[in-house]
Amino acid sequence: MYLRLAKRVLLETDKRLLWKLAWNMGFKGARSVQKFKRRLKQGEVVPPFLYISIINSCNLRCQGCWVDVAAKQQVIDVPAMNRLISEAKSYGNRFFGIVGGEPFMHPNLLEILRQHPDCYFQVFTNGHFITDEVAKELRRLGNVTPLISIEGTEIVSDERRGRAGVYSKSMQGIHNCLNHKVFTGVCTSVCKTNIDDLVTEKWVDRLIEMGVFYTWFHVYRPMGPDSSPELCLSPEEQLRIRKFVVEQRAAKPIIFIDAYYDHAGQALCPAATGISHHINPWGGIEPCPIVQFVKDDIHDESKTLSEKFNAPYMQEFRELAAETTRGCIVLERPDLLKELVEKHAADDGTVRKSALAELSAMQVRPSQYSPETAIPEKSWAYRFAKKHFFNDFGAYRGRDHSRASAPSLIARGEAPTRDSEPDVVELNV
Repeated sequence: MYLRLAKRVLLETDKRLLWKLAWNMGFKGARSVQKFKRRLKQGEVVPPFLYISIINSCNLRCQGCWVDVAAKQQVIDVPAMNRLISEAKSYGNRFFGIVGGEPFMHPNLLEILRQHPDCYFQVFTNGHFITDEVAKELRRLGNVTPLISIEGTEIVSDERRGRAGVYSKSMQGIHNCLNHKVFTGVCTSVCKTNIDDLVTEKWVDRLIEMGVFYTWFHVYRPMGPDSSPELCLSPEEQLRIRKFVVEQRAAKPIIFIDAYYDHAGQALCPAATGISHHINPWGGIEPCPIVQFVKDDIHDESKTLSEKFNAPYMQEFRELAAETTRGCIVLERPDLLKELVEKHAADDGTVRKSALAELSAMQVRPSQYSPETAIPEKSWAYRFAKKHFFNDFGAYRGRDHSRASAPSLIARGEAPTRDSEPDVVELNV
């Protein structure tokens, strides 16, 4: 498998792009994690992996989207992005995840990427705006990998994403990238309506045949004003995905990304460990994209990034999340998260200003944390990479999750009841 993957990467990718990936993302990314670990020993958290929503607008209307995509367009402009990236680089950061909205609707996205050739960017996109010309420019830049979302078959994609012809347009974006030998990935938010179509060996084989280099199956989160909880996966289905990924990693010449488990198969939350936090389109600093409450923002130049990431609200979020569960505190204990938000009087980072009501309406749900069913990595390469560069970094050491986590509460029949559903807030386009 490793030889086949190496052969694919060497023969199917532009060599200059491969060097950028190896140097900017591989070597510099590993070095940034080492610096992160050294800071942790001093009690300081500056995430080596920042995810930045550079725009709220999107051409699609996906089920369960928590972003105010229909609101007045808000972007993080070039000067603000340059300040943010430059300051993050002073802490050793070189990797940035670019999200939205739809990032390619940002009028200056390519200019931002162009101004930081010493960094590596992963752009989460539906692929609709990746024309042949854009793909050609991505190849020229070399420091970017598009991660294009496919949410099911033609019919399921249209239903999931609220528009017609979504699947074919996304596939065209993928082909445009691959035609220019851009290092390209495909991701899926796995839910009830697409798990049987996409979490399959047949789909993985098709991605390999197309020339896709990596894939990411992440689990659907029921968030936002139209959370569509009926799409949520059961614990058994989440376990099925984990088993599938572990098996396929050891067998297929394609890279599988995941952000929920360490090398031993123990669940984790990147925000709880501090390895990743999120910046929203208004510059607000959030624990993660689905925790839409802020106390600081990137536009306040009176504080350093370190001071903002280590402010009481962010510190207590990490502590609460790590103390409560190895999974997702938003899904498992929205009641405790609400208490934290109210304690710190954190601002609602949305336009609709109903995030707290949405949190109140959530019910306790299981997430990736399943204490009885940890599935270790079979691939030595993934075991090594996770053991040294992606794990819990001691965040859960000495913690007892048998009292407050969702699996424990559900087993004891003690899950808190939810409030009534939040009012729907109309947004002005």
